Amino acid sequence: MTIGDAVFAWLGVGALLAAVLPRVVAGRPLSLPLVFLCGGIGVYLLPLPLPEIDPVGNRLMAEHITEICVIIALMGAGLALNRPVGWRRWAATWRLLGVTMPLTVVFTALTAWWVLDWPPAAALLLAAVLAPTDPVLASEVRVGEPTEDEQDEDEVRFALTSEAGLNDGLAFPLTYAAVALVAAAGGSWSADWISGWVLKDLLLKCAIGVLSGWVIGRLLGRLFFQSRSPVLRLSEHREGFVALSATFLAYGAAELLHGYGFLAVFVTACSIRAEERAHGFHNVLHDFVEQVERLFTAVLLFLLGAFVALGGLAPLTWQGVVTGLVLLLVLRPLSGWTGLLGTRMRRSERWVTAVYGMRGIGSLYYLAYALGQHDFPVPARELWAVVTFTVLASVVLHGVTAGPVVKRLDRLRGTTPPRP
Repeated sequence: MTIGDAVFAWLGVGALLAAVLPRVVAGRPLSLPLVFLCGGIGVYLLPLPLPEIDPVGNRLMAEHITEICVIIALMGAGLALNRPVGWRRWAATWRLLGVTMPLTVVFTALTAWWVLDWPPAAALLLAAVLAPTDPVLASEVRVGEPTEDEQDEDEVRFALTSEAGLNDGLAFPLTYAAVALVAAAGGSWSADWISGWVLKDLLLKCAIGVLSGWVIGRLLGRLFFQSRSPVLRLSEHREGFVALSATFLAYGAAELLHGYGFLAVFVTACSIRAEERAHGFHNVLHDFVEQVERLFTAVLLFLLGAFVALGGLAPLTWQGVVTGLVLLLVLRPLSGWTGLLGTRMRRSERWVTAVYGMRGIGSLYYLAYALGQHDFPVPARELWAVVTFTVLASVVLHGVTAGPVVKRLDRLRGTTPPRP
């Protein structure tokens, strides 16, 4: 048996499980990501001829695979949201982005600087890459399929899904801040980079990402639903794969314009949805994207488990363990609670939203990307070990508890959970 034969066999098994497991584990103290994570660890502990998995040595491959997974997930999140964008309608989202995310980043950076004794640039990088939430890895805390009812989303699922859709893009300026700091000061501190970063990496690139996504979404929405030519009115042909064309077009165009492609993809999805909100074609697009996303997520979690089995956590220290657990158990919950003060959420809903800011694929992408931009004064394998441990801990803690917790929350509200 060759390595290629084994890879094909495991890909087949993985694709089959990705189709079956979501309904098997729904509502139980188990999650699809956890199953594949444990599967990767278990398989790579066996004496089988399998390829070596090393995201540190194969940084570029790790960056691009995670990049594709993230942008597909962002398209799915945007298409699933029923609620039109608005200041009051999205109040919880703006608070999570404007209050919770900055607080989490600041306190995570301070924790890394104090507990890990890392230089400022490395501490900021860790905080930046762990900033994005990723409810893709806990399907119970994201919205279900698109519906015609704008009120068909409870606040917890809506807040976490919309937060993830936007802060996956807003983590880019933070990552660039860490890169700018290490380029300007190395292992020390300097403020010389801040003005250029604010103008270019924060304001200009965010504006380009949002504007390009809005324009592309409006144009595609009109093409899909309002084109005078039946051939071009793709909503009548129910071709789900055009969701991928929208994803790659939005991402590529924004990046060519030197904007943030992640923001552009999510805004494109929301704009397509707004063009004809109640059309059944949205379900076709969403279902196709969700299937592709699930397959990518299963593969990536399996590979992450393989990386762990091959010694990926060997450089991890007890200080790294403490930093990751403090982020998940203390910093994110308290920052989330603070950000949501004053909203119409019930106390129980506020706590669930604050606690279930899951870390996942986005963190792996940002780390791989940043390490390709500049050398940091902390070994790359140590950075990977801390981030990997935090993602693993999040998959286990949130994956095991999300189903029962959200199921109980649905019972208390008297609502029906969305279809998995």
